Formats: sequence, structure tokens, C-alpha cells
Amino acid sequence: MAVPTLMGHPVPLLFLYFIFYSCCGWLWETCYCSIMERHYVPRGFLYGPLCPIYGVGFLLMILFFAPFKENLVVFYFVAVIVMTAWEYFVGWFLETTTHIKYWDYSNIPFNIKGRVCLPVSLFWGVMSYVAVFFIHPPVARLFDRMPEWVQYTACGACLALLLVDTVTTIRKLTLVTKAMNRLQTAGDELRLQLALARADLGDSLEVVGEELRAKLDDIRDTLSPTSAQRLERLMADYNELLERAERMSRRFRNRYSHMTSRRYALDDVRAYGRQWKAELRAAKLQRKAERKARKSCPK
Repeated sequence: MAVPTLMGHPVPLLFLYFIFYSCCGWLWETCYCSIMERHYVPRGFLYGPLCPIYGVGFLLMILFFAPFKENLVVFYFVAVIVMTAWEYFVGWFLETTTHIKYWDYSNIPFNIKGRVCLPVSLFWGVMSYVAVFFIHPPVARLFDRMPEWVQYTACGACLALLLVDTVTTIRKLTLVTKAMNRLQTAGDELRLQLALARADLGDSLEVVGEELRAKLDDIRDTLSPTSAQRLERLMADYNELLERAERMSRRFRNRYSHMTSRRYALDDVRAYGRQWKAELRAAKLQRKAERKARKSCPK
């Protein structure tokens, strides 16, 4: 049976290259972010150790940049343009589908909507050169030595795991998006009711810019019983949705600690997460102190 090819490259090998470089990208990002954050930060959307943006990026280098190897200037500029376009597309796609910006270059000069920036684009050109001329040749020789049946077996196993991981991740992202939508709706309704309550009071309270809970505490005693009960119920619903959104988005926030959103109240979710961690640490310290006290007590 003839092996299917794409631009002269066997498709099974291209898929194995994709998996291999996705793993390398995950390792690179995880090491870099862990060093910068000073704690372990596993990167990537998927549960497995894969960053597909790197896998696809390396495939683009292998398939489209090789014809320009004889002219390094053209090679470099083609690499910069193509890889920048790919990074921009991925950033746009994620923001459009999830309404969350997972990386942001807005504080770096010469950026385009925070999705790409000139220094990173120039770095992509250098990485393309290193990848095509130095990294990929020994990797290709290593994979070429693999028997054909090993290649097909590895492809089948990796494809099955990748599909399961992708479906699981998409389901999780869908749940996170739904939770954030419900949280945003509840927050908007609560803010509206607080604004109406301020209007009923003649706008006599300085509550602008304070947290929702602080606003509610300030005006609770001045409202009618019916309005107060409604606000209490709205706040309880908001807290429940906030806890659910924090729990569902925890993995993504841990992996992309600087992600932002113009649509969702991520600051509230982060604050709740910090509060939850603080309460968890306090409970652990209390249990440790109780165990120590029991051990020190004479029998």
C-alpha cells in the first residue's frame, strides 16, 4: 500500500513531527513560564503535554520554508510573515470563540491588537532558521529509521489520545464559557439592581468603584425588606455562579495567569480563587496545629 504524501513528505511522518514538536513546544513554554513565575506552570490547553501551535508552526516551517533555504534573506522574511500570521490567527480564533485573551503583547512596542508584536515575530524568524537547518534534520533522520509498522502504530496511538484529549478540552472550554456567560449575566443584573437602589435613595451613597459585596453591605439597611431580600437573593446566586466559574476555569487560569477578557469579570474570579486558596491554606495550618497539639498532649 502506497504511503500518502503531502508536498513530498509522508503523512504519517508529518503527524509524528507534529506530535514531537508539540511536545517540545510544551516543554519549552512550561520551563520558561515556570522559571518566570517561580513555580511549576504546565502550559497548553490540552490535558496532555502538547502545545499544538508549535506543532503546526514547525510543520509550516518544514513544508513551506524549505524551498527558500538557498536564499537566507528571503527565508527569514517569509518565516517572519508566515509565523506571525499563524500566531495572529490563533490569537484571534481563541478570542473569538472563548472571549478570552490568553496572551497579550499590548505592553510590547509594535504590537497588533496584543496578539502579535515585532520582537516575537523577529524571534519566530530566528527560530525558523534554527529549526529548519539544525533541529529538524537529525529529527527527520531519527524518524526515518523507524520501521513503517512502528510509524503507523505510533500514529494510531497518538491520534486516539489526541482526539480524546481534544474532545475533553473542548467540552471543558464550553462549560467554562457557559459558566462565565451566566456569571456575567448575574453580575449585570446585580449591578442594575444596585444602581436602581441608589437611585431610590437619591444617590446619597458613595458606592461607585467598590466591590459588589461592599455595595450591598452599604445599602442593605437603607432598603425596603422586599428590595433587600431581592438583592440578597441576587448576591447568593452571583456567589454560587462565581464559585462554579472559578472551579471550572481554574486549570486554564493556572496555565495562563495573565489572560484577560473584555467580556467576563475575570478579576472577580481571580479574587475568589485567591480567597479559596487562602482559606484552604488556613484550614491545612489549623489541621496541622491540631495534630501537633494532640501529639504533645500527655496520655
